[in-house]
Amino acid sequence: MKLDVAAERFGLAQAFAISRGSKTEARVLTVCVEADGVRGYGECVPYPRYGETAASVTAEIETLPRPLDRARLQDLLPAGAARNAVDCALWDLEAKTAGRRVWEIAGLPEPGPVVTAYTLSLDEPREMAAAAARNAHRPLLKVKLGGAGDRERLEAVRSGAPEARIVVDANEGWTAETFGELMPFLVRLGVEMVEQPLPAGADGPLRGMDRLLPVCADESCHDRASLGGLAGKYDMVNIKLDKTGGLTEALALKRAARAQGYGVMVGCMVGSSLAMAPAVLVAQDADVTDLDGPLLLAEDRAVPLRYDEAGVHPPAAGLWG
Repeated sequence: MKLDVAAERFGLAQAFAISRGSKTEARVLTVCVEADGVRGYGECVPYPRYGETAASVTAEIETLPRPLDRARLQDLLPAGAARNAVDCALWDLEAKTAGRRVWEIAGLPEPGPVVTAYTLSLDEPREMAAAAARNAHRPLLKVKLGGAGDRERLEAVRSGAPEARIVVDANEGWTAETFGELMPFLVRLGVEMVEQPLPAGADGPLRGMDRLLPVCADESCHDRASLGGLAGKYDMVNIKLDKTGGLTEALALKRAARAQGYGVMVGCMVGSSLAMAPAVLVAQDADVTDLDGPLLLAEDRAVPLRYDEAGVHPPAAGLWG
């Protein structure tokens, strides 16, 4: 078995900003696992918020023993970007070797298209209003907030897209006091859910709040081990493959979260269609799907995911799985 990792860049259609900073390109790592002439592929996005760099994730991957299978991988690497890319590559390899689709191997129903949110980058109110107007036809908008002027930003978005469904992502950018003050305002403007309002590790105040709308854990939820600390604070969990460490744990986390009464959101980092492809399987019957990474790119994989009025479609075999 051969295992190769390569750094790649995909330019964004426009700068993308959240409360922690902005970017103009998606920097990803692509893993190729080869056995008996068959190649499987996976992609990850190393995330500095979780102490990851391209160099550190590459080193984790390159030190893995060969041969390798998915069960052994779960014990060799922790949840995170490195395990994600390798896990998804192994799923792809298994599917190609067997001549079957990943959903069949995983015992899942045949997947269909899923309506996805489209993310509006953090910006000045005027620019966000214009972005909302350009995307008012989309069924669900996800609005990046997380700082002074958030009321004005959200009012601007609502004015630009008066009929759109809206969810909000603060990316840990608020204090408990700020969130408490904003909640009635969010409800009045028709916001359906707020994602990670307080910093992970400092989200205890959520437990005592009268939450007027569902609150979703993102940075506070990585894998099944995270669930024990969420009780009473969150109503939903955001499952991202770069946090769970791949499709294997993502499917397990989804089952466990549902069993414990949490709503499920399936999200993504800013990556290519290869990164989104496995997540489309997890997003089947999710309460909220946010797999718009390729829609933010100026360039994508040779065989991209298909997006249309029905949403994001399952990947073609030429892309993944």
